[in-house]
Amino acid sequence: MQKQHQQHIAIIGGGITGVTSAYTLAQAGYRVTLIERNRYAGMETSYANGGQLSASNAEVWTHPSTLIKGLKWMFTKDAPLLMNPTPTWHKLSWIAEFVAAIPKYRDNTITTTRLAIAARQHLFSWAEAEGIDFNHERKGILHIYRNQAGFEHAGAVSKLLAQGGLERRAVTPDEMRTIEPTLQGNYYGGYFTESDSTGDIHKFTHGLSLACERLGVRTLYGRDVVRTSANGKTALIHMRSDHGGDETLVCDALVVCAGVHGRTLAAQLGDRLNIYPVKGYSITVDLNDTASQQAAPTVSLLDDETKLVTSRLGLDRFRVAGTAEFNGINRDIRSERIRPLVNWVNQCFPGVNTRRVEPWAGLRPMLPNMLPRVGPGRQSTVFYNTGHGHLGWTLSAITAHQLVGHVQAHFAPKANSFTLPLTGERDGSIRI
Repeated sequence: MQKQHQQHIAIIGGGITGVTSAYTLAQAGYRVTLIERNRYAGMETSYANGGQLSASNAEVWTHPSTLIKGLKWMFTKDAPLLMNPTPTWHKLSWIAEFVAAIPKYRDNTITTTRLAIAARQHLFSWAEAEGIDFNHERKGILHIYRNQAGFEHAGAVSKLLAQGGLERRAVTPDEMRTIEPTLQGNYYGGYFTESDSTGDIHKFTHGLSLACERLGVRTLYGRDVVRTSANGKTALIHMRSDHGGDETLVCDALVVCAGVHGRTLAAQLGDRLNIYPVKGYSITVDLNDTASQQAAPTVSLLDDETKLVTSRLGLDRFRVAGTAEFNGINRDIRSERIRPLVNWVNQCFPGVNTRRVEPWAGLRPMLPNMLPRVGPGRQSTVFYNTGHGHLGWTLSAITAHQLVGHVQAHFAPKANSFTLPLTGERDGSIRI
């Protein structure tokens, strides 16, 4: 991208969407300031997720079966989907909009698939150009199913994914064992997506944040944004540093990439952003002995029944993540939620020593329709790139490019909109 602009854009949030937004805006020639409340980039939800870059997981959750499972599991502490039954207005409004989005399940799944495929080329090329080592493995993702009902639902989902341009194939139990010989247990069948991959999201986010600094992005770490405002000409961000000092930043435009905190910031800016924090858990298993290293899978898995995903992060780490917990902004790591992840490893990969595991919990920023919000707010100097839910890393590169298009349209409204190639479109592109 040619550097043609010098407007000052401030980005709130240094997770994966904030850092990719900073990178693409800097490449487009904007003066960028990245604000993050932690001391480093990618320290919250972008720290220890499942590690999948998974177009094959693009199915949105707005399906009637999700509601049935939520009711069925409401009082089961170790259930894959757990909702705190205590009502709040935020939770009730989110659920109502989730239900209202069910008729768009098909269209939104296809749209998400297209976005996920389009994101790959950018993310991979950035890592190569910037020399980012993030334990990237391009060995595909294997979805495993323990019963006929789950396998048949996956077949219906595969048709939607195919309409979005994704190729994945059904595999027999024998083929599953050929793809991943270490997997133990009895299965009805699976689906394999060779084009998907895995890696360490924190390593990638940190590496790209360093690339941002090389591009001239000003990074303000240890700053907690306490108030924002905008008037259509400029935007103001009031911050408090971790040393207790107050600062105010004036910029030409601001971008909200603040994850689950975006809802509060949006309200200050006159916008409604109905993000709900959906907690996910992970464990990182230390593979400290040769036997564990040989017994752990190298191909990424998604177990549909338990809603768990895996990734192999180099020789000596194995990540298992998943579950969904609706319990507000709460990062507590609960033992009854971690235990099923450890038990799953013991059952599926009994040769892996689980004596040392590192538990983690993060809050996915989810909008009711399961699609990210990318674009301008009510004020012309306010933009959003947030609400990616369980596919934050998978979609981040393409939504960052979409964001650039919206910012360019604001500062150069007479310029033509740009297109990005999108596999699966008949004309080879989609307007964003």
